Amino acid sequence: MNSPPVEVVRHDQPLVVGSGIAGLATALSLSGSVIVTAAAVGDGSSILAQGGMAAAIGKDDTPSAHVADTVAVGGGIADPDVARAITAAAPDLIKWLADIGAAFDRTPGGDLSLGREAGHTARRIVHAGGDATGAEVMRALRAATLRRTDILLVTRTRLIDLIRDDAGISGVLTLSHDGRLVAHLAPAVVLATGGIGGVYDRSTNPRDIQGAGLAAAARQGAELADIEFVQFHPTALTVLDHPAPLVTEALRGEGATLIDETGARFMVDLHPDAELAPRDVVARAVWAHRQAGHRTFLNTLDAIGPAMPQRFPTVYAAAREAGIDPCTDPIEIAPAEHYHMGGIATDLKGRSTIPGLWACGEVASTGLHGANRLASNSLIEAAVMGHRVAASLVSYDPTRSGTLVIPSDALDRAERYFEADTRKVRQIAWEHIGIVRDEAGLTTALELLDDVAGPPSDSSTVAKLIAAAALERTESRGAHYRVDYPQSNPGLQARSHTIPAPHETARLPLTTASVAP
Repeated sequence: MNSPPVEVVRHDQPLVVGSGIAGLATALSLSGSVIVTAAAVGDGSSILAQGGMAAAIGKDDTPSAHVADTVAVGGGIADPDVARAITAAAPDLIKWLADIGAAFDRTPGGDLSLGREAGHTARRIVHAGGDATGAEVMRALRAATLRRTDILLVTRTRLIDLIRDDAGISGVLTLSHDGRLVAHLAPAVVLATGGIGGVYDRSTNPRDIQGAGLAAAARQGAELADIEFVQFHPTALTVLDHPAPLVTEALRGEGATLIDETGARFMVDLHPDAELAPRDVVARAVWAHRQAGHRTFLNTLDAIGPAMPQRFPTVYAAAREAGIDPCTDPIEIAPAEHYHMGGIATDLKGRSTIPGLWACGEVASTGLHGANRLASNSLIEAAVMGHRVAASLVSYDPTRSGTLVIPSDALDRAERYFEADTRKVRQIAWEHIGIVRDEAGLTTALELLDDVAGPPSDSSTVAKLIAAAALERTESRGAHYRVDYPQSNPGLQARSHTIPAPHETARLPLTTASVAP
């Protein structure tokens, strides 16, 4: 079979794949970069974030207290050194975002208004627009990016695979919106491709977020960490949309309660913190209550009542669209996949185990989150690590050498990209690799995923990685819950690491003429 033509574009600046908060924070911190993004600049999961950004800014708060809460929620395997580095940088990061134009909520006196969310022992959550933090932060970052003449934007372009030579990663193979295969070659590549929500049938992430960066790194044999730990948000609207509209945790921080169809609060007897218990506890409780035949609701009437449209306009609008008036009726909710603690293993400079490849944001696993992410730590980590990646790239000067290669099946996957049966993968993952797991289900998932027809998709690759890692961890810890091993095993109190076997490679077929950037 003749190989399809692959155009080549050579760049002198680092290449950032993804334009969420991690990608734009990286690009803005570099003096010259290229952003490759699957949609428009700033689209993706970051813009949907309702909760906020955690930073020890309050007078009675400290970064060390933020560290303690992060580690406590992380299921015993969060890395304290990583937590110290990121929480220490968080206050300055908030200031940086405010300086570039992010309009955070403030008190009448002009101070940042601080909220509290589950797992935090202090009010340290910075919000914007009540429950529109992600949208406002991304608005500011996008505007700052568009003002920069030294940032080249390549939009509506999907990542297919990483390209490497003898020195390491040297670019990315992409599929542009008009069907062209283009190889973007660069001195370094930063993956900021986001999470894996599209792997599951119900998620707060857009369906197109299917772990493309994670899958590409796995095909190169990059070390991965904590892949089994997938966080399910306990409160998403029970509509069929993908993404499922999130009902922010900040509502529970302000006193909203979880009830069933009888009006009874079912969290009170399950955890001393009731609705403010860690997310994994609340998600499993909501799941179990629904499995027992109940309906589950978030009651905001007493705590917030008629102030909902002003204080939480995003949730209010989503509820009204679903036919619910949260000023007069409880909001029916159910869990949905929300965040992946696992990802490409990186150090505190964002470096992967392959030269030339960095990662930051949800696609990476620094060790900050451990087995269960503390609320509102994700956006702050993404931005802080974007800055740290940029600082690391300044001193990287590779000598490119050798033949350019890609995974041998890359061109076939690219040609048949839209034929992949991601619907079947979503169903398998939701049923067998979801909130509650066991050996039989995980084994079944791996067998079923092997039988999915068509070319292997990023989502099927990621689903297999999660199922295999979950099968290996024979205990329950954080967001990973095994009904056949319901207790934590002290002997397994450690992060998990795996190095997938790299795919066989083939020479990258390039057209004879190079295309100027």
